[in-house]
Amino acid sequence: MALSLLSLVALAVSVSAANYKRVACPDGVNTASNEACCAFFSIRDDLLNNVFDNQCGEEVHEALRLTFHDAIAFSPSLTKEGKFGGGGADGSPLLFPTIEPFFFANIGIIDSVDFLLPILANNNVSAGDLVQFAGAVAVTTCPGAPQLEFLAGRSPVTQLPPDGLVPLPNQSVTTILERFADANDFTPEEVVHLLASHSTARADHVDPNIQDAPFDSTPFTFDTQVFLEVLLKGTGFPSNATDNVGEVASPLPQHSGQDIGELRLQSDFLIARDPRTACEWQSQINQQEQMSANFKAVMAKLAVIGHNANELVDCSEVIPTPVPASGKPATFPATKTRADIQQACDAIPFPVLRTDPGPATDIPHCPDGETDCDTDDDDDS
Repeated sequence: MALSLLSLVALAVSVSAANYKRVACPDGVNTASNEACCAFFSIRDDLLNNVFDNQCGEEVHEALRLTFHDAIAFSPSLTKEGKFGGGGADGSPLLFPTIEPFFFANIGIIDSVDFLLPILANNNVSAGDLVQFAGAVAVTTCPGAPQLEFLAGRSPVTQLPPDGLVPLPNQSVTTILERFADANDFTPEEVVHLLASHSTARADHVDPNIQDAPFDSTPFTFDTQVFLEVLLKGTGFPSNATDNVGEVASPLPQHSGQDIGELRLQSDFLIARDPRTACEWQSQINQQEQMSANFKAVMAKLAVIGHNANELVDCSEVIPTPVPASGKPATFPATKTRADIQQACDAIPFPVLRTDPGPATDIPHCPDGETDCDTDDDDDS
């Protein structure tokens, strides 16, 4: 009997070793757990070196934004009505580049579509895989971001999704939550977790008056500061316009009187204060590891909308190790204090935070004399 048990153990070890045997990739350099992952090594390097410049900048934000706009265009409720409900995370903006990027809610995603189309043309991967892979690689350049899961094997796109499935910043919280629930049973808490992506966001289409406003090229960081600043009282707008649809007053509206500053989306403002989401929003402040883990989990759910994850191949090994968090805690911007917070959750204590020293926070801008800073940001939803 003992001999038989030993034999079974030896057999199990042998089978396990066989299952984890690495595959030599055609490039002669890399190995992978599955042959399907090999194509993504060269794409990863191309993205990091030639598109993202190995830093958490504007193209990184655009790639991350595209993962959402592509995947969320999926509606099982439309399918039940006998209509086409979209293909989910299928890369359709890349295969309908003259149509889908110009749906109203998608304004601005043409930038990421444009830099991904040549990569799609030169590599044997599906559009859906490329969109989600690019977003997963992109976010690793942002200090504090998680290493996202990446599954490969999404089928080719066959049909343009219907317009109107991407949430808008001027919609009610109820409408937004219902849209997320329809797409893939996202809970209100998971919607908050997805909005951690706004820590790497800028916007220039909600307020058309600031489309050409100068910004510096300081890299983004993936941290909890966004959850704090959205709770601050608004004091003004980055431009003189006060009636932009989907925009509310910001606590840090302007830099030295110029038409630039921190733009605050109406949807972020409302979600941070809604009783269904306020406590989850507040709980993210100064909880870097928690925010990062939450974002990783909800992005894994977003990335497979419209697909059976069990039929895809886990190629997460190709995703680089993210840049470590800076370690800087969330702080009140200079001159702001706890008194400036519009707390909507009393069920948990508000964290004790320090205030940055110095005069009122100055929004970064181009160095004097420069006019070509990167300004193209479109996080409109």
